[in-house]
Amino acid sequence: MRKALLILCALPLLLGGWLAAPGQAGAAKPAVTTNAEASALIDVQSGRLLYEKQPDKQMKIASLTKIMTAIVAIEEGKLSDRVTVSKAAFGKEGSSIYLKLGEQMSLHDLLYGMMLRSGNDAATAIAEHVGGSVEGFAFLMNQKAQEIGMRNSQFKNPHGLDEAGHYSTARDMALLTAYALRNPVFQEIVKTEMKKVARPEEKWDAVWRNKNKMLYLYPGADGVKTGYTKTAGRCLVSSATKNGQQLAVVTLSDPDDWADHKRLFDYGFEHYPLATVIKQGDKAADGILFGRSFRYPLLEGEEKQLTEQLVLEKPESAAYRLGDRGRVELSLDGRLIGSVPLYSEGSTRIRQEDDAAFRFKPTEAPAKRSFLQTAGSVLRALFAGGATIR
Repeated sequence: MRKALLILCALPLLLGGWLAAPGQAGAAKPAVTTNAEASALIDVQSGRLLYEKQPDKQMKIASLTKIMTAIVAIEEGKLSDRVTVSKAAFGKEGSSIYLKLGEQMSLHDLLYGMMLRSGNDAATAIAEHVGGSVEGFAFLMNQKAQEIGMRNSQFKNPHGLDEAGHYSTARDMALLTAYALRNPVFQEIVKTEMKKVARPEEKWDAVWRNKNKMLYLYPGADGVKTGYTKTAGRCLVSSATKNGQQLAVVTLSDPDDWADHKRLFDYGFEHYPLATVIKQGDKAADGILFGRSFRYPLLEGEEKQLTEQLVLEKPESAAYRLGDRGRVELSLDGRLIGSVPLYSEGSTRIRQEDDAAFRFKPTEAPAKRSFLQTAGSVLRALFAGGATIR
């Protein structure tokens, strides 16, 4: 066991050229501003917040609420279900897709009507069908918020009309959006510019055009949702993808939201490109492979604040006998940002499909030698020198 500790100590020491020296300042953050009362910019894949302004201020979020409604309905409901429009849904005030009392529509189509046209009637019908009642569905919404880590949010309804005790924050909405965009059904709905839906009880089909103008204003835009009430002001969540990287912007109470979202996207893509720190299948040491890729948005110079810690499996453990060799824990400026498993070469536990790239598989030019490639060299040298773990 002492030799295992020797590896843990020697590795950071030999990587000194890649690590920040004691007291070394972090990379300087470029300036950017918005007109929003609260805002956030998040990298969807890593979940890293790249910009924030009053991110934890509890505020009304209007129809941004429907992002939560959609992901809960997708996960908890059956998309092919036929939903019957109740009196409560038929009479719901505000934006509408003009559902008729007793009309039936699939849950899938109702989700399009809710997300593209912000139909409060659709949101109510969805909630009653999936949750049994609006109150039951609100319980599911709050349960999901806790699972995601939304610590400053509370949901009372599925549509976002003003109600006491119904609120969220820019940070929480960014976390929710990053979570929801990992779902392929949600992705497909929110990037749709126009949807045609059959209405057998009508003389013509419904044609819904997405209210989210960012889909037409910004190259690569692919979501998400608009919102407005008099008390909440203009609220907007949008997403965009460039070079295999997806970002999402949240602005709450912002009179110039379209321009602010374009500005924050430009800022994020320019200053925080998504870097491949570890590539799945690369050798960490002789006979030991990285089990998963790890990509992370890094400001220029931040690689010097990257550190790692090697956590090794004991040879007598069941995991070791199955091919697990431990993990590398990655930190940025002292904060844990992720971990990558280590497997023995040939282990069936190495994933065939890399879930770190859940959506994108970009072709990338060879990157400069990373600190973890250097780590692999150190490990190889240690094991070649006869180091053992007891």
